[in-house]
Amino acid sequence: MIGYLTHDHSLINAFRAFAAAPASAASRGRARRKPVTAEERIFKMAPKLSDYFGAGEIIASKGALDRPISGIVMDSRRVVPGNLFFALPGLRTDGSSFIDEAVTRGAVAVVTAKLPVHAPAKVTFIQVADPRAQLARVAQRYYRFPDRDMSVVGVTGTNGKTTVSHLVKHLLNGDQRVGLIGTINYDLGARTVPSFKTTPESVDIYGMLAQMRDAGCRQAVMEVSSHGIDQQRVLGLGFNVAVFTNLTRDHLDYHKTLDSYFEVKTRLFTGGTGAAPKLAVINLDDPHGEKLAALIPEGSRTVTFGENPRAQIRAEDVSLNFKNTTFRLVWPGGAMQVESPLIGRYNVSNLLAAIATAWALGRDPVVFMPRLKTFPGVAGRMERIEAGQPFNVLVDYAHTDDALRNALGMLRAITPGRLLVVFGCGGNRDRSKRPLMVRAVQEQADFAFATADNPRGESLAQIFADMKAGVTAPDKITWIEDRRRAIGHALDIAQPGDCLLVAGKGHESYQEFADTVIPFDDRQIVRELIAVKTLKN
Repeated sequence: MIGYLTHDHSLINAFRAFAAAPASAASRGRARRKPVTAEERIFKMAPKLSDYFGAGEIIASKGALDRPISGIVMDSRRVVPGNLFFALPGLRTDGSSFIDEAVTRGAVAVVTAKLPVHAPAKVTFIQVADPRAQLARVAQRYYRFPDRDMSVVGVTGTNGKTTVSHLVKHLLNGDQRVGLIGTINYDLGARTVPSFKTTPESVDIYGMLAQMRDAGCRQAVMEVSSHGIDQQRVLGLGFNVAVFTNLTRDHLDYHKTLDSYFEVKTRLFTGGTGAAPKLAVINLDDPHGEKLAALIPEGSRTVTFGENPRAQIRAEDVSLNFKNTTFRLVWPGGAMQVESPLIGRYNVSNLLAAIATAWALGRDPVVFMPRLKTFPGVAGRMERIEAGQPFNVLVDYAHTDDALRNALGMLRAITPGRLLVVFGCGGNRDRSKRPLMVRAVQEQADFAFATADNPRGESLAQIFADMKAGVTAPDKITWIEDRRRAIGHALDIAQPGDCLLVAGKGHESYQEFADTVIPFDDRQIVRELIAVKTLKN
């Protein structure tokens, strides 16, 4: 459990031992003047439901509002005794369908958009206009506004969020502990746990920020997805800095149009999620960045980055190769030569975003840039696989046409031999980008192996059919359903001087099918297959 209270926490035990006891038994106990138990003392100190709702937020209610609660939760499966359960509307299911389960598990109060006709007498029901928005407000109050005790950096954009977030954390993490919420993991200060969602639900975000605060973090960096913004997971969160990396076609199954997608992103910068950030760090090389910069409200300071000569933080004289990237870094009042372990032009943009963020927060590049030498890289982001093979193999998370075009374009420029790629398209996701991804691959790669990504509940036949609409050179692509076999075939034809990119899944250690999830890590598979190939030779 990400939140503070585990199933054996003393407050949970107090609700089990005391709150669950019949009222008459509790009264009889007082009549006999029994000594006050530890559970009863803890129960009486528990936070009250009424403490977390502001004036005008409750439309109607049934039951007592001054009752103690042990925590807040939105997943009925995670309910423990004493919890306040939020029945949220969803894209596929409605949380109100799980109220009975939550009550059975021990929920003492329920927040919903509509009061039930026959509500259990022992449970308090609260009707609000927007349960999801109310969850964010209550979570922030319950965890005592942890965002006010630290400087929070939010990174948004189609591509680069993970790399930029890790870079910002690394550059800032000198004399202070920095927390992280992102696609790969959650660094909570005292512990690091695997990620289950790029931008978690608001109750998890505030719970994690509270843990960071109490572990001594005074800064936190988090990836902010468009879904996270639109579904109000970051509502009310006080961002000191909001960073915009870029915007390209993605998630149109959800947002429908690119304009709508961009509008959602702008909310993070214009006050659409609460107060506008104090600092807006924007990529001036991206046309949407130019547009966004003009929308930043008064009171927010804008810092721009890019290779654009008008950018405040910019890179000049960029040189790319397989080992590193070099460029001249220029900022107001200074310049220096930079050698980065990250390869690719888009990683120059990612690094500039992180540098601009640190500089905007008052840090001196001369002081923090030496830390770049110790940056370990980001798992599954242009990660090189070295297993003794005489050709280059890289694993990357690129899963949009723009990301593939950038990755392959960069590799094309520094590969003396052939450029090979293994890739696929995820199931139950934006179908319109599938032919565009194939077209991007065919523009740049010498040969491609189209295969399964995470099919989820969609048939590979349908996914392949959509992808084939983008084929421009059928002799340069082959279709192999099994991803392991596709990687094996690519390794079989790779020769010295060639480069193989295995794209789409990056750091992921699993593959999703309709009714199951299986272990599958591209990096591990590549190493295993190279070892087998070496033994055969």
